[in-house]
Amino acid sequence: MNQPVTKLPAVFLGHGTPMYAIEPCHYTDAWVKLGKSLPRPKAILMISAHWLTRQTWVTAMEKPQTIHDFGGFPAELFAQQYPAPGSPNLAKLVQEVMAPTPVILEEHEWGLDHGAWAVLKYMYPEADIPVVQLSLDATLTDEQHYELAKKLRPLREQGILIVASGNVVHNLMLMNRSGGKGSDWAHRFNDYFREHLLDNHHQPLIHPLDMGVDAKMSISTPEQYWPALYILSQQEEGDVVEFVSDGIDMGSISMLSFTVG
Repeated sequence: MNQPVTKLPAVFLGHGTPMYAIEPCHYTDAWVKLGKSLPRPKAILMISAHWLTRQTWVTAMEKPQTIHDFGGFPAELFAQQYPAPGSPNLAKLVQEVMAPTPVILEEHEWGLDHGAWAVLKYMYPEADIPVVQLSLDATLTDEQHYELAKKLRPLREQGILIVASGNVVHNLMLMNRSGGKGSDWAHRFNDYFREHLLDNHHQPLIHPLDMGVDAKMSISTPEQYWPALYILSQQEEGDVVEFVSDGIDMGSISMLSFTVG
């Protein structure tokens, strides 16, 4: 007999600097612990802040390449590989559940960018679980992303782990490379997000800029914030929120990570 499939939680990871891929720390330790605590998924649907497109795309190749979409980092980082298999079948399933929104199958040029592999290498270091990456349609509003992501909910009941990677607070212009406790505005918005998340108040987080100046400084570009909406939208009745990690890194980057479900 086939074993019943456990409905999986959905995961948002604040991924921070690409250097964490080669410099383990307490954040990456939390990702390792998370991977060990979750039921083993059949496959992973990955949403990264680093794949922006017009319309929605999904990787559909058998062997997605490891993409090093950054510059100015050590050769060791560019040498990193995450050879997880792809899943054309999951890509087609994503097409089905997101209908009537068209989803374009990307079979050649993309793969897994660092927003995907730099966190998955800690959660699933064997790279033996199929991974499909979904793009972010840059023409959509925050609310449109949230509503579109709701269509992914049935995947959780089919053994698919939905993982999104970005940063709730992300302002590279105001980053302090020497570290420190983090800017007050970054802490205020991070706390604002946490509180509404725990209280199941989605609307303030779907329209974060209504919060004011702290939000505008925290969300300097929307693509880092959008992945959090994809996981927020997975929350259904009875789904609880658990925090995986937290903290303000380099003054202006939130390392807040959480699960829903």
